[in-house]
Amino acid sequence: MYDELCGFEGKAAAVGGRGKDPVNEPMIRHWCEAMGDTSPAYSGPDAIAPPTMLQAWTMGGLSGHADGTGRATAYDELLALLDGAGYTSVVATDCEQEYRRPLRPGDAVTFDAVIESVSPRKTTRLGTGHFVTTRMDIRAGADGELAGTHRFRILKYAPAPAAVAASASTSPAAVPRERVPDRPTARRPRPVVNRDNRGFWDGIAEHRLLIQRCTGCGTLRFPWLPGCNACASPDWDTVEASGSGTVFSYVVMHHPPFPAFDPPYAVALVELAEGVRMVSNVTGVPYDEVRIGMPVQLEFLRCDEELELPVFRADEPQGSER
Repeated sequence: MYDELCGFEGKAAAVGGRGKDPVNEPMIRHWCEAMGDTSPAYSGPDAIAPPTMLQAWTMGGLSGHADGTGRATAYDELLALLDGAGYTSVVATDCEQEYRRPLRPGDAVTFDAVIESVSPRKTTRLGTGHFVTTRMDIRAGADGELAGTHRFRILKYAPAPAAVAASASTSPAAVPRERVPDRPTARRPRPVVNRDNRGFWDGIAEHRLLIQRCTGCGTLRFPWLPGCNACASPDWDTVEASGSGTVFSYVVMHHPPFPAFDPPYAVALVELAEGVRMVSNVTGVPYDEVRIGMPVQLEFLRCDEELELPVFRADEPQGSER
């Protein structure tokens, strides 16, 4: 079957695609607000679009591309072949972007995509399947100048028996809401610690939540970055967070089940008193009592003998009026 899969390499995944909207200032503003990016390069008369928005201009949204552009038949045939072989599940694994020229408000975006590669059969924690990589060339302007390239990789796989069993055992029908789940025995995933964020994790080990501060312009930033997203200065120091915050937004995770986590549980975007935001868990209340605006206070959760994480305990008593 792998020879048949390889036959799709080089075939079109999208032909003659056109962005539903030209590059525009409102979308740039929304993106920057969501990302907390205050760079002056993205506003004003000479504004450019953030490079990482490259794929956003090609997306069809919930309604797709009504003009018929977009995904090509070969890509659908490849996915159907994998489905027929039992690789019925899919998960996005990673993406890579290359930038050639900035996109500016008013640019019309066009794109084509090709099935770049299909991997041999691989076995992962999720199950066994094939990685499919597509490359999208994104062009802009009347001359169709190449603005950038986006490579997107998915895994089409057959779920491992353990994953299927876990999914069945944690479905809403199988787990009564009032039952308190057993404490998970699996270890939580380890955070990736590198030279850019090591200081943050060193602070956590000392029960200190450290926020980066640009010594050039004084802007606070989180998560930790190698340079300032306001003035581009590489110089910084840290300030210690007071630990007070409020729930800015949250989601409740029901699926998929993951070792060391018992769904449903709430994942919150917490706005610290200092003005930056971070993603963490809210403790002290059931998942369905977490609400936007809820005051929370920093605490540290010992997950195992090696891992301790910053979480936030709700300041409000359980069952308080909403």
